[in-house]
Amino acid sequence: MTRGLVYAEPDAAPAIEELTVDPPGPREVLVRVLACGLCHSDLHIVETKGWGNRFPILLGHEGAGVVEDVGSEVTSVAPGDRVVVAWRAPCGECPQCGRGDPRRCSSQLRAKRRVHRADGALLTPVLRCGTFADHAVVHEACAVKVPEELPVEQASLLACGFSTGAGAALWATPVREGATVAVIGCGGVGLAVVQGALLRGAERIVAVDVAREKLDHARALGATDGVNATAADPVEVVRELTGGRGVEFAFAAGGGAAGLAQAVRMCAYAGTATFVGLAAPGARLDVDLDADVFGPKITLAVTHGGDTVPQEDFPFLARAALDGRIDLARFVTDTISLDEVPERLPWIGEAGAIRTVALL
Repeated sequence: MTRGLVYAEPDAAPAIEELTVDPPGPREVLVRVLACGLCHSDLHIVETKGWGNRFPILLGHEGAGVVEDVGSEVTSVAPGDRVVVAWRAPCGECPQCGRGDPRRCSSQLRAKRRVHRADGALLTPVLRCGTFADHAVVHEACAVKVPEELPVEQASLLACGFSTGAGAALWATPVREGATVAVIGCGGVGLAVVQGALLRGAERIVAVDVAREKLDHARALGATDGVNATAADPVEVVRELTGGRGVEFAFAAGGGAAGLAQAVRMCAYAGTATFVGLAAPGARLDVDLDADVFGPKITLAVTHGGDTVPQEDFPFLARAALDGRIDLARFVTDTISLDEVPERLPWIGEAGAIRTVALL
């Protein structure tokens, strides 16, 4: 028996339920979840009434824990290993993987659905994870070993929020050493973009947000400048800070379509604007295709989860944290219990919080 956060039907509030978990099958791993971050993607699923997932849904996808059992044919982990649960793992067979580009894999590896409600109904785990629960069954490629020295509440952030933001600057659209960068939206993902750009050796990192507390976090984590978007047009301010030229890389980690439009307009000639995060259904990008995109020769990019290869990238980020090159500890602003998650989920990022992590 285990407990987990179930979103049972479109108009129901997520609630903690008693669940049962089947043993792991071939190439599957049973993880005892120890920590799971509250990520906006879970809230997005509730706000969009399922985001296309089959009900009932088991929420949670930013988890870390310990391998408790393994199925047949598992070779990469063993019981007792500390792991981060990745929501994406390249399949090795899709057209992108076939041409040697696993970062853009279009068909992620997954375990079979193994968790049931009390009435026997199979749950759909969010993003193939379902880690707002005491146990999760995942494909072995999604159970990524990390050093036990890294506190589990910090390790959990590698599963999504931190790797999404940092990965955008490190791997999806790699920032060049010495480049100028703008980051629009300084929640957990945007702050991770700042850290990724810092790791890549960016010379100037301009953080943009409407909250003073988030701009303070951004400066503490490596931003050289902070722009309060409520005080002036952030595009104009960024251009003034860069002598009218604009930035070479602009990352829209907040503000939806409006944030991406700002990122496009902040770019210097031949700059890159990267959309990091989720778009509201039906959102449209309002840019002048000639003046904002064609004339300045802007590259527009999208990243899914930082385009990570978890088995390579999570250990790299864990080591960077242990070596002091990134500051995961600052990202954990609050810890709560699993029972508190339903109440806290709608308030993600409020009052200057970066990441709330549930300890199970």
